[in-house]
Amino acid sequence: MTVVYMLWLRQLKRYIRSRARLVGSLGQPLLFLVALGFGFGPIFRRAGQGDYIQFLAPGVIAMTILFTGMFSGIELIWDRQFGFLKETLVAPVPRPLIMLGRTLGGATVAVLQGSVVFAISLLIGFRVHSGWAVLAAYVYMALIGITFTALGTAIASILSDFQGFQLVMNFLVMPIFFLSGALFPLSNVPRVLGAVAAADPLSYGVDGLRSALTGTAFFGPAVDFAVLAALSVALLALGSYCFSRIEL
Repeated sequence: MTVVYMLWLRQLKRYIRSRARLVGSLGQPLLFLVALGFGFGPIFRRAGQGDYIQFLAPGVIAMTILFTGMFSGIELIWDRQFGFLKETLVAPVPRPLIMLGRTLGGATVAVLQGSVVFAISLLIGFRVHSGWAVLAAYVYMALIGITFTALGTAIASILSDFQGFQLVMNFLVMPIFFLSGALFPLSNVPRVLGAVAAADPLSYGVDGLRSALTGTAFFGPAVDFAVLAALSVALLALGSYCFSRIEL
């Protein structure tokens, strides 16, 4: 487990040292919170749906964790090209443990990014319905981080160049986000869109965060937790398998 801890710590050090990455990663969440939150707020209120910031903020937090977790796979390609991964893989340590350490580190960074966006949401008017709900929200944030960091690692284990990874990410990340119900309620959508949203793993993360922070849910907290927990375990197993087959 020492290797797991070292790789987890390495991911955190990368995050702390990269101030430009921290600032740059806040641009898109701020745009969604301010432009959409205040821009569509009056329309959302007239439709009888209440305060749009209250609805939108959990979705933007989940989006931040999704993007950070998935794109942490780029670091795996970077390490492969510059030799660090080779030095790690020659160590007498099972590859699944190496993958676990990297994934937990990437998930921790994703949750930290989500925490920054959460704090900004509170500053612009978002309100949590219960102080204890924040603890439940962090459970969902951790599950979202592990799920999508493991998925990003699995994809990066198969690919060998940045261009291919970016292409796959653009075909996955944006549809996963926009179809998750982060920006619009799922209660009155067409049946086909509802079925697609139900197959989207981020839908359960957004719904879980929304249920914890605002007390409203579409699928239900138990369903959200069960789906995310099962997906995190399944994708950790898939990521470990793909990572163990890397050839240098």
